[in-house]
Amino acid sequence: MVTYNESNRAAIAQLESLAVQAHRAGREQDLLRHWQAILDLDPAHIRTLTALGQWAFRRGDFPAALQSFQRVVDTSGDDPQDWVNLALAHQQLQNEAEEEAAIQAALKRDPGYLLALLLKGGFHERRGARREAARAFGAAATVAPPLEQLSPELRPSVMHAQQFKAQYDRDCAAFLDQHLAAAYGQLAGEKLKRFRDSVDIMVGRKRRYDSWSHGHHYPGLPAIEFFERADFPWLDEFEARTDAIRDEFLGVLQSEDGFTPYISYPEGTPLNQWAELNNSPRWSAFHLFKNGRRIAANAERAPKTMALLSTAPQPVQQGRTPAAMFSLLKPKTRIPPHTGISNVRLVTHVPLIIPEGCGFRVGNETRGWEPGRAFVFDDTIEHEAWNDSDKLRVVLIFDIWHPMLTEAERHMVAALAEGLNQFSGETSDFDL
Repeated sequence: MVTYNESNRAAIAQLESLAVQAHRAGREQDLLRHWQAILDLDPAHIRTLTALGQWAFRRGDFPAALQSFQRVVDTSGDDPQDWVNLALAHQQLQNEAEEEAAIQAALKRDPGYLLALLLKGGFHERRGARREAARAFGAAATVAPPLEQLSPELRPSVMHAQQFKAQYDRDCAAFLDQHLAAAYGQLAGEKLKRFRDSVDIMVGRKRRYDSWSHGHHYPGLPAIEFFERADFPWLDEFEARTDAIRDEFLGVLQSEDGFTPYISYPEGTPLNQWAELNNSPRWSAFHLFKNGRRIAANAERAPKTMALLSTAPQPVQQGRTPAAMFSLLKPKTRIPPHTGISNVRLVTHVPLIIPEGCGFRVGNETRGWEPGRAFVFDDTIEHEAWNDSDKLRVVLIFDIWHPMLTEAERHMVAALAEGLNQFSGETSDFDL
């Protein structure tokens, strides 16, 4: 055991400086002499042992590299990179068992260590263990930063990991499609969308999207992108009277009065993805209900639409809901991906004016609006919209209670809104 003193520390620091100078000047004999002098003073000097091992590795002297890297991990072993160095030396010497053990030791120190995950994937790939390789390479692709942020030396390895995992998923998906075809045939006519989605997520054809409520998240409600239209029979009348609703809107539009920007944050508020649309007429609304309040001046101009809204199960939360509006998206305008406030309520779209080039995505599913065909979705799942046409897009939008909430739960959610109002002295849609 080496006893350190100020003299040793000073001597080692001076020798390290001399070693750096020798390395830069390409004086290998001096470099080795300085390293050996350091190890004479401190046989367990980690930096020097590591540098000596790397030097030997670059020269192809893998036994010497292995000896230095082994001394490093025997001395400390807390740094996963030290185990990666050891694994690389064992790899060159074709010591498979020792290589695998060193990789596992690195991942024990840091399960998300990129270099160790890449080595693990490569190890299993060489052995023909595709499943294990795909798992390791998939984990590496997950923790890796964007390719442009990686060093040029590491970029090819990460790209290989991504490509290997993607190909494995494609092969697995093709096999499962063939394997499940008979079972699908036996259950023709059954509702199997959730199962099909689960397979697509598992093999990477779709992403997993969860509910991300900004304010009040109600547990136990499934994250469903688009709900089954048949579950909302009261929408039949909305669809049947789409022309009447559109005519009312066109009458409102003639005066150009009552329309406000859909996004309107006060000055000084962090805008993030809303910077482009904040206080912009490119995405505007004609509110019939806003923050739970009937907008009388607007509602009186759309009596037929208001009569239809009275038949919908709109939520009642003081100062928050119901909400209903004509939503206008001007040409060449995109609404960026975002999520809503609370999953206790769903959002209904009744398309009114839909030019070509418009679209709407919730989670993995993209739909085009069609006049006369309404849909209901969970807006706490990431969604976005676009109007790439040269014409105006208009949709009637309103919220409804989530159908899985019982009457008792709805009553308590409404009471919760009242309590939050009383506590804060405000009525805001920010938190519920």
